[in-house]
Amino acid sequence: MIIVGAAACGSGNAPEPAALPTGAAYVAEVEAWRAKHEASYTREYSTIAGLHRLTPGVNTVGSDPVRDVVLPAPVPASIGRFVLDDGVVRFEPDPGAPVRLRDEPVTAPLVLRDDSSAEVDELVIDDVRLVVHASGDQQLIRVRDPNGPLATGFLGFSWFPIDEQYRVVGQWIADTAPASVRVPNTFGDLDEFTTEGVVEFSLLGQTARLRPFTTRPNRLWFVFRDGSSGHETYEAARFLYADLRADGSVVVDFNQAYNPPCAFNPYTTCPIPLPENRLASIRILAGEQAYPVKLPLAVDLP
Repeated sequence: MIIVGAAACGSGNAPEPAALPTGAAYVAEVEAWRAKHEASYTREYSTIAGLHRLTPGVNTVGSDPVRDVVLPAPVPASIGRFVLDDGVVRFEPDPGAPVRLRDEPVTAPLVLRDDSSAEVDELVIDDVRLVVHASGDQQLIRVRDPNGPLATGFLGFSWFPIDEQYRVVGQWIADTAPASVRVPNTFGDLDEFTTEGVVEFSLLGQTARLRPFTTRPNRLWFVFRDGSSGHETYEAARFLYADLRADGSVVVDFNQAYNPPCAFNPYTTCPIPLPENRLASIRILAGEQAYPVKLPLAVDLP
């Protein structure tokens, strides 16, 4: 159980935070954020064309349908194999396979760092790219193909109108100590995150709390559902980032709430909201709307 302690991290001598923009300046700020987000998400997630769970031992790879990891054409029928040994993934290329790593040919076996590493190892075959993706305790191969049907058929983003009432200033309430929590994801695995407190705020006349994950010092990641989830917005969750300010306050701007990639790409893994982050009594009609095509979930939502 995570115990919540008394309020905030900041001292009485903390400088006053800068005033928040309003009106046209605020709309322009949110629009700029949305444009940057759309470019990044389109590049990173619409191109994902496959996600293959590795089994211990040898996993063959290539475009031949009999391979364990099947890649899109025009990748050769076989390019080698991935060997999973005690959680470590090694790639062993076929002789002459057109595989490159950082613009250098891969001609010998090499251990691959997964995409949770600061320097992920990405294998490249023409336009197709492969990385090891960690999902809970499992190792998978994530395939990117900018020419695949998911990339070329991506339907883009739909947003609610920007509304300042959905930007609120909350108060940080720190736990007595940081805690690690294991959270189920949409691929059926358990991912581990750090959490250090909750943010309390008032929205649409109701007082609410959300528990963020800490991605780096003072950077908070909210994974939440609300009363609009499964209707106007994506059923599993939406994401939102915010910063812990020096005075212990947090600007929670739901106009920047956005869909996780699993809303539009079935080969992604996204955390499911903690029970306390399911705000069923508040309909938050702000941020990103539901993707036009509803994808089936690999797990049942709690």
